[in-house]
Amino acid sequence: MSDDSFFTSHVPTQYDAGPAEFAPIDFVATAELEPGQRWSTWDDIGVLAGPQPWPEWVITADAAIDTELGILKTGKEAEVFLLERATAEQACVLAAKRYRGHDERLFHRDSGYQEGRKMRNSRDRRAAAKGTRWGRTVEAGHWALAEFGYLSQLWSAGLPVPYPVQLDGTEILMEFITLADGTGAPRLAQTRPDAERLASYWEQLTQAMTVMAELGITHGDLSAFNILAAEDRIVIIDLPQAVDIVANPQGMTFLARDCRNVCSWFSARGLEVDADDLLAGLVGQAW
Repeated sequence: MSDDSFFTSHVPTQYDAGPAEFAPIDFVATAELEPGQRWSTWDDIGVLAGPQPWPEWVITADAAIDTELGILKTGKEAEVFLLERATAEQACVLAAKRYRGHDERLFHRDSGYQEGRKMRNSRDRRAAAKGTRWGRTVEAGHWALAEFGYLSQLWSAGLPVPYPVQLDGTEILMEFITLADGTGAPRLAQTRPDAERLASYWEQLTQAMTVMAELGITHGDLSAFNILAAEDRIVIIDLPQAVDIVANPQGMTFLARDCRNVCSWFSARGLEVDADDLLAGLVGQAW
């Protein structure tokens, strides 16, 4: 189920420090790292890079510095921070989604999402099932790996999701979706689009859901709270609980719920859409 506090604790139209100009770091003046900085983890052992071809804005240089810019969203399972990765020649702002470890609050994701998924290590499976400290750490990494994998797959298929830059344990660095002025794109639920834009959003969303169904996937928790409105385009976010429609015994249930959720929001804003019709069309693509 969606954790509303993850989205309402901080409206993602600007970050804590407010909109700012980002520029490459002055490496001549930076002899030592400042508090809140680290060397880029791009080439660290065990770090997974996003799918190729890498976008031009992705910084792969060994000498890059990551600088914390503040928290964007917080919730029971994960927190999203803004992070600037910069070299002397280039800079970009990323969203750093960090799943909580063993010393944080328990995960509350419905176990139904995990049906059809398997952890390779039997020790990890037992620990997660028992809810031990190690098990909660394993589970956090499992959710992060799942989201990174789905983001990579869907981005490679041309779907509107943030580009996943890298995965390092329980941290996913991904594209920060912005408006034209550089501030963070709002959730669809926060917008009041006119009739023309509403219809365009619906067309984009149904096209994305259709391609996902062709891949055998449904979001599992899709709603106007998990879709960003970036000017004239939408971007689907929060994918750790994505479901294999066929392998998961509850796959059809999750698919039907996704259809009801999005249709309810668009219908309430005057667009004539039907959840049963949408579901029937998606089922036809999945089988």
